[in-house]
Amino acid sequence: MAEKTDSIMTSYTEKLTMGICKILESSPGVTDVMFEEKRPAERHMIVNWEQKNGCTLPDDLKNFYLMTDGFQMSWNVKLNDAPIQVGSIVINSISSLSRQGGSHTYSLPNAPSLADLDQDTDEDQPHFDSRNAIFELDPCNGNGKVCLVYKISKPGEVMRDPDIWFLDRALYWHFITHTFIAYYRLLLCHLGLPQWHYVFTSYGLSPQAKQWMNMYKPITFNTASLSEEVDSYVNKLDPNKIFKSKNKTPLTKKKLPPPPAGTQKVNPASAKHPSHTGITTRK
Repeated sequence: MAEKTDSIMTSYTEKLTMGICKILESSPGVTDVMFEEKRPAERHMIVNWEQKNGCTLPDDLKNFYLMTDGFQMSWNVKLNDAPIQVGSIVINSISSLSRQGGSHTYSLPNAPSLADLDQDTDEDQPHFDSRNAIFELDPCNGNGKVCLVYKISKPGEVMRDPDIWFLDRALYWHFITHTFIAYYRLLLCHLGLPQWHYVFTSYGLSPQAKQWMNMYKPITFNTASLSEEVDSYVNKLDPNKIFKSKNKTPLTKKKLPPPPAGTQKVNPASAKHPSHTGITTRK
């Protein structure tokens, strides 16, 4: 019975992680691939969260929480016989899906909030004021935050279909995906490598993150810079010149007039290399 339960849990883990555990275990230098199994969230917890925050979770995220209340996975690399953590994949549980922005309960009365620091006037960007409801989905190991961003059109209206954005440490927003399932696939595809979210920013990865990316995910990383240099791949040749007819008019050779009678023909070889035979010099 215990063996049957273990096989069921192994199959469940492989489906949930899409088999990346085996990929990491077979990668060179990778050790200690750890996946924390979590119980599914109860349905009343999801209903309570939606009523408390006035938002409706998208169906893909709701189904995810009904399968596992959050996600946590990490893996190490052995350097100089000492393991260091490199990969970290985290999705907050339903109870940790907390709202961002506004003033904290224990902050000082005159302390500035994130809404006070929000000076961006672009309506397409998320805001910490009443225009958006923002919830932390992934803490990104201190390198930023991945958030669910709801748009508020009318006060008291239940919001649906949030987008997923990345907030860097300088409080700039970067769009990632429209759906949670698309973000989840990106999360597993990048294997939780350090700072992989910065691939979606204009300033890109740090040198150290590039090294890890080249080592464990070179294909994904190398194709990321194609969109920045689109002009260099545009064919700027003139098609009229390429497909121009190659039928050229033949060149007519002009015949030289015959030399006058009594002149001696000069050998071209002897003209280029005159012989010194028979030439005397006077002293």
